[in-house]
Amino acid sequence: MPILAESDFSRRAAELEWILCDADGVLTDGGLYYDRRGHNQLRFDARDGLGLKLAQLAGLKVGILSGRDSAALERRASELKLEFLAMGVADKRAGLETFLTRHNTVARRIAYVGDDLPDLVVLGQCGLSFAPADAAQEVRDVVHRVLDNPGGHGAVREMVELVLRARGDWDQLFSRFTFDS
Repeated sequence: MPILAESDFSRRAAELEWILCDADGVLTDGGLYYDRRGHNQLRFDARDGLGLKLAQLAGLKVGILSGRDSAALERRASELKLEFLAMGVADKRAGLETFLTRHNTVARRIAYVGDDLPDLVVLGQCGLSFAPADAAQEVRDVVHRVLDNPGGHGAVREMVELVLRARGDWDQLFSRFTFDS
């Protein structure tokens, strides 16, 4: 998939209803950490969380489509009050189809960020597709934008900012955080 011209990118961004993310390697650094009891621990970037909240403030719905089950991921999704969480989705094509039916939407109204081979079937269908800087080469070759940041280190925040700027939402959201003297 070639990189979209800015006008096409902006047009597609304006049509979005949803931002969906893979988890491992996107919202996390992809590492699998276990405590001494064998419980999975994940590291999330606070900037990514704020980015997802900004997307919600702009009227977008946000969700996660993950191949693995994780109590840590479930907790993070709850903290962020995400509108959708699907874990243990071995077949992401079927997971996307279920999502589209359940939420009465179409793939072109979704921006998706993924990092590895199971994400390819989703990335190829969505209106906008993104990959962290450290995604698998096969993924980086097919997305609309490869992000500068690696997974788990601000890639999702970067993607959200690109989408919100293209939609014309960024300045109004940014103004909430500035001090007027």
